[in-house]
Amino acid sequence: MATLLHLDSSAFATGSASRDVTAAFRAAWEEQHPEGTVIHRDLAADPLPHLAADAILAGFADPAGHTPEQRAAFALREELIGELERADAVLIGAPMYNFTIPSTLKAWLDHVIVMGRTAGDRPSAAGTPVTVVASRGGSYGPGTPREGYEFVQNYLEKVLGDMLGMEVDFIVPELTLARTTPAMAGLVELADASREKAHEDAVAKGKALAARFAA
Repeated sequence: MATLLHLDSSAFATGSASRDVTAAFRAAWEEQHPEGTVIHRDLAADPLPHLAADAILAGFADPAGHTPEQRAAFALREELIGELERADAVLIGAPMYNFTIPSTLKAWLDHVIVMGRTAGDRPSAAGTPVTVVASRGGSYGPGTPREGYEFVQNYLEKVLGDMLGMEVDFIVPELTLARTTPAMAGLVELADASREKAHEDAVAKGKALAARFAA
């Protein structure tokens, strides 16, 4: 049966746009694979440690020569990489914090990127489809005043697509702060439309992607 790796990184357990949309995608996926496997990591509720020297050095050294400290530090990286390599598809909730991804998601990326294995000439997860829900409080699309401040899609496209060789697709609910920010009151209608479309896209993409891995 198919395996979905689902990562959430929003700091908010409730009221999170990215979590709402990833939940809709996951529900659509699970309808098609009720007996499948979902590996869910809530990177906000259970954050990963930042990479320490032993974990970094172990990624460049022959495992046979690892010191006890390097072996212990690399064990977590092996676990996370194993989850990525086993996944038939990946789902990531990546809200924009200060123009880029949450540090918790960056920590996950730092752990799973290993040159010569997941990155390099033959990335071990190459071709795996990854759907990223890149929610953001404002609007950063082409032609907007803040287009140049968008470092979520730009960054993840390079890391997940170019570096890890994955098949990257984005769902982008934007203007998510419109209902709670008085200065954005005039954008509420656009915000609601964006959120509705994101949910529709999540359901459609979840079903379509699941169909690719139907038994």
